[in-house]
Amino acid sequence: MDQNLGTMDFDVPNKDRSLSYWISWFTEDGSWITLFGRIRYLLHVIQCFYYPLLAIVGVPVNIFTIVTLTNRNCGLSKCVTSYLVAMSVGDLLVVILDLTLRHIPIVYWEQFYFLLLVPVCNIHAVLLYAATDCSVWFTVTFTFDRFVAICCPKLKSKYCSEKSAAVVLGTVTVLSCLKNIFWYFMFLSGYQLMNNPWFCGVAWDVVKSVVWSTIEFLHFILTPCVPFILILLLNAFTVRHILVSSRARRRLRCHNSGENPRDPEMESRRRSFILLFVISANFILLWSILLVYSIWNRMDYLGYKSVLLDNFVMELGFMLQLLSCCTNTAIYAVTQTHFRQQLIILLKYPFTAIIHLITASEPHQETVRLVRKTAGPHVKAQVVMISLVEPNAIQDSVEGKVEVKHLMLTKAKRIIQADFMKHFGAFDLNYKNENMTEA
Repeated sequence: MDQNLGTMDFDVPNKDRSLSYWISWFTEDGSWITLFGRIRYLLHVIQCFYYPLLAIVGVPVNIFTIVTLTNRNCGLSKCVTSYLVAMSVGDLLVVILDLTLRHIPIVYWEQFYFLLLVPVCNIHAVLLYAATDCSVWFTVTFTFDRFVAICCPKLKSKYCSEKSAAVVLGTVTVLSCLKNIFWYFMFLSGYQLMNNPWFCGVAWDVVKSVVWSTIEFLHFILTPCVPFILILLLNAFTVRHILVSSRARRRLRCHNSGENPRDPEMESRRRSFILLFVISANFILLWSILLVYSIWNRMDYLGYKSVLLDNFVMELGFMLQLLSCCTNTAIYAVTQTHFRQQLIILLKYPFTAIIHLITASEPHQETVRLVRKTAGPHVKAQVVMISLVEPNAIQDSVEGKVEVKHLMLTKAKRIIQADFMKHFGAFDLNYKNENMTEA
């Protein structure tokens, strides 16, 4: 079946127009265009810059987050680290599958026109929506884990462990993949290079089918409606527990000590809750617009006519939803001091490595200079070769008094030995480690 015969038209901007056309179009007299039309076209121009920039930032940011968290030097428990790493992996997959392989080709359709000949859109849809579900439900599982850790101390020792986190995350991943297999049968294999709101070809009998509409409606109920409700409820219970326990601990400590001393336990809980609350709020705010549009649009096609939302609402929802996949690193950096320190070290590492490689080639030249200076014509030099010393270390031979103040790498050892044999072949080069003393 030709996919173009059974696809839908949602009055999206004409694909025969390039970015230069839309920019020039804004400079001309467009008094006949409605306000919604102006917003729609303005968003199209913004997306041409927004999506590539978001991809350039989103991929390395999530990779840096994964590497930083896996070092386990961020002051977080292994259980929390497992959830945060899983969330970052999910966000990275969404950035790749949704932003890079879906939205950027739609915006720059002229450069990706060849995708119309690649019949893998339904497979792409299964992977994309599975990754999205994982990203969303990983946030829910992290919220529930923090709820148990703060509000259920008896269950904390059994549930809040690295092993339990691995089981939960693995289960969520498998269920997300199984849940989204239906997209393979609902969509056609060809790309549309537009959001209708689907990016694959869809047959009219599927669009008007009550069965498929119900399945899709349930999809939006499970992601992200149910996560919205769960996150709000869990956070509400967590806030209530923290407020009640904080007042009780404050009264007890003030009664015992007669003053208001510093409470490390409550400070730790407060930092944990701040991280949880900011991640949850970020998810809810950035997903809200797309959620409302998706449900509203599907109900409209089922015959429940109401106020029709313009297409720019859908595009704005996609932009904010994709932004949520790139903000967690900033949240961790703001709320977690140890994570911020480790991230700075990781960002500095390429530059320090380059500087180290530049300076590592200098030690053997400096050593040759020192030996030439120390070993006179009437002095028999006995040089002690050192394969690896710490920076600023000083190694002295008993007779030659050769000081080495540089870091000598193992590879540099052979170069230094060759240089010595070349320049000081007449000397008696005896390697006597027993004569070495450390400063």
